[in-house]
Amino acid sequence: MAVSPNHAMAATRPTLFVLIGPTAVGKTELSLRMAEFLRCPIVNADSRQLYRDLPIGTAAPTAEQLARVPHHFVGTLGLTDYYSAARFEEEAMAVCTAHFATHDVLVASGGSMLYVDALCHGIDPLPTVSEEVRREMYDRLEREGLAPLLAELQRLDPVYAAQVDPCNAKRVVHALEIIRESGRPFSELRTGAKKERPFRVVKIGLTRPREALFDRINRRVTAMVDEGFLEEARRVLPYRDCNALNTVGYKEIFRYFDGEWALDMALDRMRKNTRVFAKKQLTWWQRDEEVHWFPADDGARVLEWVKRVHESGTIPPADSYI
Repeated sequence: MAVSPNHAMAATRPTLFVLIGPTAVGKTELSLRMAEFLRCPIVNADSRQLYRDLPIGTAAPTAEQLARVPHHFVGTLGLTDYYSAARFEEEAMAVCTAHFATHDVLVASGGSMLYVDALCHGIDPLPTVSEEVRREMYDRLEREGLAPLLAELQRLDPVYAAQVDPCNAKRVVHALEIIRESGRPFSELRTGAKKERPFRVVKIGLTRPREALFDRINRRVTAMVDEGFLEEARRVLPYRDCNALNTVGYKEIFRYFDGEWALDMALDRMRKNTRVFAKKQLTWWQRDEEVHWFPADDGARVLEWVKRVHESGTIPPADSYI
């Protein structure tokens, strides 16, 4: 059933199929099947799988999976390397441009909402935050707590302060970093304007019943421990202050290493916080009217739909395949 990479199609532009969905829904295996079917590589849009020292905790593609299909943006960064959605947009667009010069289809897959948006529609050009400013802001967060930083944001940019989650320290700090670097309110730099792409973007979303998804998340945490997650986390413990490790899984297990939590409690918090993140992902993407939703356990229907889109250049309703 494989499709030639140069197969003629009705559409005048090449097509980027973007596979999205909450963590643990089953994106990895289906993205591999899609890429094998279409004979193309995969652009990874997971912000933590870029780091090469975190394969277990980020559920990165295994060596066997990478051997099946070439991937871009997997294991390319060190833990201390700075990266951003803006840089991902620039580099991913370069990959797309080079690939589409000779091929008409490409697959992207990942669960990082900002990275997916950056690839599909672009993000606002923001100044690069220097390591000095980043370190200063996070030092302040550790010393002073979130409340004074939130008060400063309310003074410098009341528009964004009224929109941001006041409990989301990362968002508050990031806004203050941008204000510091640019000298302008963060809200003035956020236009939200979508950029035109020289290719079609076709988004495919995977869903599962909530209980089934949460069960998969719970079992994934257990499997991670069996695969050596504790040893991996202990190896990267000296880098715990790096942004790469400011993520679910490592934050909880570090508190176990610190003696604050028992191991069972840390793992339970990992499961709970991963479920919370999955719900946030779903909320984000369910607002996106461009997503065509499919049951995650019916990959054959997804592949048939992808084949029809690729060959005809038209996009049939996803619900006709459910």
